[in-house]
Amino acid sequence: MPETTALPAYTPPPQALAGRVMLITGAGDGIGKAVSITCGSLGATVILLGRTVRKLEKVYDAILEAKGPKPAIYPMDLAGATAQHYAELADNVDKEFGRLDGLLHNAAHLKALSSIENSDPQDWALSFQVNLHAPYLLTRACLPLLRKSEDASLVFTGAAEGRQGRAYWGAYAASKAAADCLMEVLAEELEATPNVRVNSIDPGPTRTRLRQAAYPGKNPSSHKAPEAIAHAYVYLLGPESRDHNGTRFTINDA
Repeated sequence: MPETTALPAYTPPPQALAGRVMLITGAGDGIGKAVSITCGSLGATVILLGRTVRKLEKVYDAILEAKGPKPAIYPMDLAGATAQHYAELADNVDKEFGRLDGLLHNAAHLKALSSIENSDPQDWALSFQVNLHAPYLLTRACLPLLRKSEDASLVFTGAAEGRQGRAYWGAYAASKAAADCLMEVLAEELEATPNVRVNSIDPGPTRTRLRQAAYPGKNPSSHKAPEAIAHAYVYLLGPESRDHNGTRFTINDA
């Protein structure tokens, strides 16, 4: 199993992300929602990317209620987005903000656990589209914006199933393993660009729709709430993690 590093306990100071521009995918729900609201409350201008405008609007309102800077909403369905869509997104961000200081690949797809023999080829393709191809295309489009930042952080979302294959996790495990490998490739390619760092974070079992899809019979309250781990993401997206590059981080449940 590839080596991982436990994230340290971290309590960000007020306005820890002041002046930073963050793009977060899957921002309408679960971890993406919690991290977006937390980043906004700490002074970041957050670009909320997700499929459902209604959910993004609720996150938008929550950030304003937390006295954060006015966020931006960018509706996009990663399942069908093309390279041209990502190029247009990057162009719009460049015109509006001029740079990106943080990019969190949080959106993920998991329909249900299934054996390889009984898996749906279309769902397999969709898992790779959302969990791997979308982060690749979005990163490719946004790298020039990250390079414009004095201190930029690119964060992938990892998973234990991507480090050690497990029965019935098929497409999700394989796509997450590939995404972590992509993170490491980018980290090495950007070693000569010290103002841009690349890492991944495995949140562990968390109270999300994806976890409920994997374990429909399990009580959701047995898992930690997304809000409980938001500061770990702030650590990676903010200035405190600038000495890390190419690291697979995990969050301890203890």
